[in-house]
Amino acid sequence: QFYLPLSLKDDDSGDHDQDNCSPKDGEKEKNDKEEKDSNTTKRKVEQFWRFYSHMIRPGDLTGHSDFHLFKEGVKPMWEDDANKSGGKWIIRLRKGLASRCWENLILAMLGEQFMVGEEICGAVVSVRFQEDIISIWNKTASDQATTARIRDTLRRVLNLPPNTIMEYKTHTDSNASFTKLVK
Repeated sequence: QFYLPLSLKDDDSGDHDQDNCSPKDGEKEKNDKEEKDSNTTKRKVEQFWRFYSHMIRPGDLTGHSDFHLFKEGVKPMWEDDANKSGGKWIIRLRKGLASRCWENLILAMLGEQFMVGEEICGAVVSVRFQEDIISIWNKTASDQATTARIRDTLRRVLNLPPNTIMEYKTHTDSNASFTKLVK
């Protein structure tokens, strides 16, 4: 779950009498759980959208700004325990695309469309003078199958043309580059 600055509690008002469960009941419970999970995700997205709809969009910002959306307890820093072995996919966008891409990305994250378990840590949109940059951070840079799945899902949810350049950068590489620049 991603941290949202509002309460997203599940309403669990169903009757859960589990006496005399048969295999048929077990299948029904599995289907009920899947439906409940789907409804919970839908509710979270709807609640988030009510909040988000009142915020300024990245494309309406001028100058140098960053928006971050990270899981609760994860800081948008390389040094955070959840991020230090991970990396990020970086996509540079021409001006005018940031708002649509950001909305599609965060809704895909909240809707768990990446299907990589707990691997996604968060996302950043960076508004710059010449271009805008979107990045999605994950926990494990060494897991190439997962990073490829994140890349492919990004292409799909952002509706990126096949020739769009996407760069994957590990946080250890980013940190080493930063260290070199500082020295």
